Parts: sequence; C-alpha cells; structure tokens
Amino acid sequence: MILAGNSLYRNIYGFFVGLLPDGLSWLGLVITGLILAFVFVNALMIFVAGVVYLERRVLGRFQSRLGPNRVGPFGALQPIADLLKMVFKEDVVPAAADKLVFAAAPIVMVVPALAMMAVIPYGKNTFVTDLNVGILFAIAITSVSSLGIFMAGWGSANRFATLGAMRGVAMLVSYEVPMLLSLVGVLLLGGTLSLVGVVDAQRIPFILLQPLGFLVFLIAATAEMNRAPFDIVEADSEIVAGYHTEYSGVKWGVFQLAEYGAMIVSAAVLVTVFLSGWQNPFVPQGWPQVLPSQLWFLLKVGLVLFLLIWVRATIPRLRIDQIMGFAWKILFPLALLNLVVTAVEVQLVPNPNTWQLWVLVAINLAVAVGAVVGFGAAFGRRRTNPTASVTLVSLQAEVVR
Repeated sequence: MILAGNSLYRNIYGFFVGLLPDGLSWLGLVITGLILAFVFVNALMIFVAGVVYLERRVLGRFQSRLGPNRVGPFGALQPIADLLKMVFKEDVVPAAADKLVFAAAPIVMVVPALAMMAVIPYGKNTFVTDLNVGILFAIAITSVSSLGIFMAGWGSANRFATLGAMRGVAMLVSYEVPMLLSLVGVLLLGGTLSLVGVVDAQRIPFILLQPLGFLVFLIAATAEMNRAPFDIVEADSEIVAGYHTEYSGVKWGVFQLAEYGAMIVSAAVLVTVFLSGWQNPFVPQGWPQVLPSQLWFLLKVGLVLFLLIWVRATIPRLRIDQIMGFAWKILFPLALLNLVVTAVEVQLVPNPNTWQLWVLVAINLAVAVGAVVGFGAAFGRRRTNPTASVTLVSLQAEVVR
C-alpha cells in the first residue's frame, strides 16, 4: 500500500531504484525512508517555529501588547533565540527518576505528529502514502500521546508531575471517544477511510453536511492537544507545569515541539476531513485552478491555527470536573446525535443530486444549531459542583499526599 498511487514515496523510490543495480532495491527503500524522515523532522521544526512566533504575535494583539519585537525584524528570529537558549541550558535529571522512561517520554510524544505527516494529502497528488485506513491510522496514532504523558509524569518521580500525567490520560481517553464518533459521519458520507479519498468525495465541504461533527471534532482535538481552555494538564497555578515539571533544556523543547506539532497536524487533518483539503472552495471540481492546490491547503490550515489561537486568547481555563463532564455529558451525546442523523440521511438519500445536497445542508445546520442551543441551555442551568468528579479528585488528593 505504501507504493500505491502517485505518491511522493513512490516517486522518490522509483528514482533511486533506477540508479541502483539489480538486487539492491531494498537499499532504495532505506534511502527513501531516511530522506523523508529528514525532511519531515526539519519541516516540523520550521513550521513549529513559525506557529510559535505567530501565536505570540497574535496573542500580543489580542492582549494589547507588542509580543516578540527585539530579535530580528519584527521579532521574527525569536524562535531561533529560544532554541539556542534551550540547547545551552543545563539538562537536569532528578536523582530518583527512572532514567530510561524519563528520557524516552519526549521522543514518544513527538512520534505521533511525525507519523501522521505521512498520510496527510498536502495537495493534488502530493502525499507520501495513501493508506486505505488513513483516518483510523490518524486516530490510533494520536492515542500514543497519552502514553508519552504518563511516561513523563511517572518517570519524573514527582508528585505534581504524576498528578498532571493522570489528568492528561483521563482527559485524552475521554475526548478520544467523541472525536472518533465525529469522524464516523464523514466515513458514511465519503464511503472511504482514505484521507485522499475523503478529499475527492467532497463535492461541497463536509463542514456544511457535518457542522455538528466539525464542532465536536474541533473541541475534542483542542482537548487532545492540551490547548486552552483544556490545558489543565499544565495548570501552572496548581501543579507547577504538570507532567513535564522536571524537564529542562532540549527535552523540554522536544515537548513543546510535540505539542505544537500536534496542533499543526490536527489542523491539517481537520482541513482534510471537513474543509475539502487542498481543493479551491470557490471553484468546482474539474475546473481550472488559479492557485496551486498546496497553497490552498496551507491557507486553510493557517485559518484553523488562527482560530485555535483566538480560542486560547478568549476562553479561560476550565476545572477538571468541568472538562470531564463536558466530554461525557455534552460532546458524547452530540457526536451520537450527529451519527444517527447522518446514518438516516445516507440511508434515505444514498446518492443526492445538487438540490438534495443543499436540502441536507439545511437539515444538518438546523440540527446542529438546535442541539448546541439545547445542550448548552441544559448544561448552563445545572449548578456545577467543584467536587463532582469524586473519584478523580480523591485520587489526585492521594497522589499529592
């Protein structure tokens, strides 16, 4: 499956196989893998540096301050200065820490972002591989982050770090369920698990046919990334810095690389699944495209990243009981409702024509607005008790003791 289709992997592999003598085709696979790994690692670092700079500048605007403006023109070299500072900073390892687990945790955290870059279509015929189970691969690989978080907390031999790790695992496991369910509607509409196939199946962006699924996925992905207002894993006012309290220097930098890398990759998956990927939203399929498809993809990803930064600047941090209750009492029922409505629509109108498609858009928008307003009103009337999550809170108290 790796060599199927017109993929980047296939093209690079074919180039090297043509240069190698017979019997050394395996060496072409090795060289191709090393080249792509080198490109992905460096591309992720460059994009993360750009997103960090963008976030600091945008947050500065939101908060009526300047942001980075000293190092380089408009402060553009600030990420480079931060990187140099981390490289020369002392790498401190607690005496009681599990050295192997402590060192492996940052690597485990950054692997999912790198692995997901291999299945995302960045433009027309621009992808490394077209897995026929690409969506399942993306969901499965993101769950590895919870393992890295727990390894960091447990391996640090620090109670605050362990508490942050426990929060992280509980939150990630809870929000994976509605996120997975929100993608089932896309699978029913697209009829494929391939990310490339999902893009090709979008006659109109699936955000119009799946507005509720889009909302659930966006919120659940934000929680999976530990972004505000779900950054309870790194609640500095309560647990210092959470699971990476004991990390410094390059190891701490790798954690930041993993966090912002997950942000970029999640935005790319959201664009691929709900915003028609690399397609021009203003020109129908099959018509001549004015701008390169890769540029459209980057513009959409940038729009989603700006939305995530906007949310961080606007909504304050939630409590742990509010976060867990929101996952199971709001997002989970909304994801189930979206799944049922989509299944009924696909059963009644399996191959909709143009006017039927827009009727389905109107129905799904009405369902989304009604569900959000109804659940929001019901959740708002309920008096939230800070000790609602009795089991989790009591378990955290035992760890602190």
